[in-house]
Amino acid sequence: MTNDKLSLMWEIPLAFLSFLFFKAMKFVIGNLFTVYLSLNKEKASQWRVLSEEALKFSLVLPVLMTKGPRWNTHAIIGTLGPLTVKQSIALDLESMEKSAQSWVGAIYSFPEYKTVASLSSRSSGLGTQWQNLTLQPGKYTIGLRYYNWSNQVIFPGVKIDEKEKIASQSVPSNVNNFYCNLIKRKNWFYLWLHYYIYTILRLRKWFSESFVRREYLPVGAPDTKFFYGHLRRGQTLQVEVSPLILCNCDLYLTLYDRSSLPVSWCQLKEEKQIIQAIDNNGFYLIRVRPKSPFPENCVGDLPLDCQENGEENFTGQLKISTIC
Repeated sequence: MTNDKLSLMWEIPLAFLSFLFFKAMKFVIGNLFTVYLSLNKEKASQWRVLSEEALKFSLVLPVLMTKGPRWNTHAIIGTLGPLTVKQSIALDLESMEKSAQSWVGAIYSFPEYKTVASLSSRSSGLGTQWQNLTLQPGKYTIGLRYYNWSNQVIFPGVKIDEKEKIASQSVPSNVNNFYCNLIKRKNWFYLWLHYYIYTILRLRKWFSESFVRREYLPVGAPDTKFFYGHLRRGQTLQVEVSPLILCNCDLYLTLYDRSSLPVSWCQLKEEKQIIQAIDNNGFYLIRVRPKSPFPENCVGDLPLDCQENGEENFTGQLKISTIC
């Protein structure tokens, strides 16, 4: 029996215990955060932008590490809510268009955090200052991601049921600098939370793809495709992309250590790119998003729709391999 197979004899039981630990902590921390927002309603009615300042509050990092632990190092991210809605939410489109070339917003049910509506810089029918989204009565949160942002970044004003209730909020354009030091927050708690993810990705063929996707991407983003896998210590990642995909889409790569904290990230801009080996076991995530504005000089028909389904459309267009 090889050393690789021998390691599974102790790794699988530990991963199972980690899986149970993650589910328990997600339930406990999620409920604590729900109670916190219920008692501090002014926080629910303000944009909470992911930043160094936000992480100073002791509950924020545990919440993020259980609700959306695959950090998006390529976007400025803001959340709002929960908001009680009777029929609609409207966002100030002008603020979003001035803040970033490419953006995507999603409305999530609360507290389930299931995507119920979305809009992006590529959505058809945009044109008025206020973009209205009709919803069923209930509680909702808003998640907004800015890619390729401007020097001036503004999270939009929000109207609830045709009444303006939430003011716009400006943030510094360098707000994402905190990612450079985020790995220093690593400890046994976060490692144990996400220990099982590496094992699931390593044994991916033995699980249903829906299960793997649900565990690795608990909060998927609309208008985005995901490619991911595990990396062993010392492995180098090689990504080959067709010219057509490069012309039409933006590709963002993030490498995580086993505790799911980002260790390096970059935008993939070449047809063949080799990412240096990592020091410890971990995993990677490639986000593929259609460019906005959509380029007019690309030759050929793009054989894909950059949505959450249909990865088979990328066959031959994007190849990912590892080098020992």
